[in-house]
Amino acid sequence: MRINFDFNDLEAFLAVMETASFHHAAERLSLSQSAITRRIQKLEETLGSVLFERTTRAVRPTLAAKRLQARAEAMLEGARETTLAMRDESVAFAHQRGSLVTIAMIPTMVTPLLAPAIRKLREEGTNPRIRLLDRAANEVAEAVSQGDADFGICSIGSLEPNTEFEPLFEDSIVLTLRRDHQLASAVTVAWRDLQEEPLILPARGTGNRLLIDEAMARRKLSAQWTYEVGRSTTAMDLVSEGIGIALLPRSAMNSAQGKTLAFRKLGSPDVSRPVGLLTRSGVAGNPLTAAFKRAFRDLSEELAAV
Repeated sequence: MRINFDFNDLEAFLAVMETASFHHAAERLSLSQSAITRRIQKLEETLGSVLFERTTRAVRPTLAAKRLQARAEAMLEGARETTLAMRDESVAFAHQRGSLVTIAMIPTMVTPLLAPAIRKLREEGTNPRIRLLDRAANEVAEAVSQGDADFGICSIGSLEPNTEFEPLFEDSIVLTLRRDHQLASAVTVAWRDLQEEPLILPARGTGNRLLIDEAMARRKLSAQWTYEVGRSTTAMDLVSEGIGIALLPRSAMNSAQGKTLAFRKLGSPDVSRPVGLLTRSGVAGNPLTAAFKRAFRDLSEELAAV
């Protein structure tokens, strides 16, 4: 039989048992209530048993839950003892291992923020191990909310009640085109000039697309896109091949692809997205996390000044 649950699921189960509430369990673990629900559902699916009976007034454990409680407590206690023992045995080799940080990040921030932050920390004598979750903005928010990432760099604010958003800088939406395109000679391009061009837009439902649609609506223009793509890198590939022109965040110009293309400011109305740090409420970061955040803040000041 395949075991399809982990210690986090057992921890969520015990929190619900002890508080008799999914809401209070979420507060205790600094998670969203939906995250607690998913963990309980995963346990129930694996065990083939309903663990809680939920009504509008109460959460009652079933017989299966009562039988599981003692075993779950024993499993978590055993895991804690094992972890402490392993730490004691391995402390002498700590210098051989870099610290680990998990960062969820929208891909367009890798070049302007993550890469220089890594170089900065290396110069200071820190060689971190990084688990990078390069995902769409809503997926970054979900990873932070569920505790899958230590923190995130995101272009949307707090979607979950257990997260906090610290704005760093505004990232303008600009026109991206080949350097030999006729519009590349302009310093600023009017929105109406886009109507006759094969336009590449971000996928519908993304934060960037929402900003663009709202801006075009204010100018009484319809978003007559020809190509709709999910990734900025894909849009730049199409631009490089002369397939069309794209509306992308200005930060895309920092990438290797972006350095071969032209980026032009759009006329009124200005459109921009806020980029910032997304963290879980009440979670104290370790020194490495704090160092990365400081580096991102310093680099963001430089980006904002450009």
